[in-house]
Amino acid sequence: MKEPSVLLRARVPSERYHNAERILDRLGMNPGDAVNLFLAQVELREGLPFEVSLRDGGLLSAGRQAQEWTEVLGEY
Repeated sequence: MKEPSVLLRARVPSERYHNAERILDRLGMNPGDAVNLFLAQVELREGLPFEVSLRDGGLLSAGRQAQEWTEVLGEY
């Protein structure tokens, strides 16, 4: 038997949606899959799957991000 589902509606800027849609397509996903994946992560983590902060810090460089991931998760 198919699990019951709900229809989720969200208003987002059209350019953001279309840009994300192109990226998701390259990943073999559609926006619905991405939202479902996001909500699954919220459920698993009992919170957002990324940090939300007011601190003044820019995005990490690719090298720094890789270093931090390796420190937390170990060598790939």
